[in-house]
Amino acid sequence: MRVFDIPGFPNPLRVRIVLAEKNLSSQVEFVKVDLPAAEHKQPAFLSINPTGTVPVLQLDDGTYIAECTAITEYLDNLDANPVLTGRTPKQKAIIHMMQKRAESELIDPVGIYFHHATPGLGSALQAYKRPDWEGRTAWGERERGRAIAGMRYFDGVLSQQPYVAGDAFSMPDITVWAGLLFAGFANITIPEECEALKAWRSRIDERPSVKNPA
Repeated sequence: MRVFDIPGFPNPLRVRIVLAEKNLSSQVEFVKVDLPAAEHKQPAFLSINPTGTVPVLQLDDGTYIAECTAITEYLDNLDANPVLTGRTPKQKAIIHMMQKRAESELIDPVGIYFHHATPGLGSALQAYKRPDWEGRTAWGERERGRAIAGMRYFDGVLSQQPYVAGDAFSMPDITVWAGLLFAGFANITIPEECEALKAWRSRIDERPSVKNPA
């Protein structure tokens, strides 16, 4: 298998943590995509993934799988032991519900703020952003507020249970962790009162797959 990504970036890290959790890191070749140079927006990469995002997983038969959730589903089920995406119908439903919330209420708003209300990754990507309309910065700032509200939401969740989807580490924990990492890059800090979220993050930081991802 091959993974097209860039080391250290939030979404690629999500899949690298999955690979480490599933002991699959040695089975993958990584192909670096130069995001600051907008390589992911060029025709060669768009032929692999039309949405122009990383990571992308290439299977040995040539199939390309994009989107972190889809890649996680595939990798987690390879050994018929889906510890990250749920075994029972109830587990699967709760995990996917919280995964959607982790994306829509945290990591996606951080991304919108970072790419549209700040310089983002630099000048090479400016041409691929939304047109420079008058309200773009205000839109980005609103998304910053949504990200902070998302942190408060997950703080409430984690004050009641050890992990985002219940009693066990799973896919949405990886996404929330990556969202907080991204927020740090964008200078969005966790609200001081979010003690449960901060304590959870400290625990996740010490997880072997997070300390040493693929």
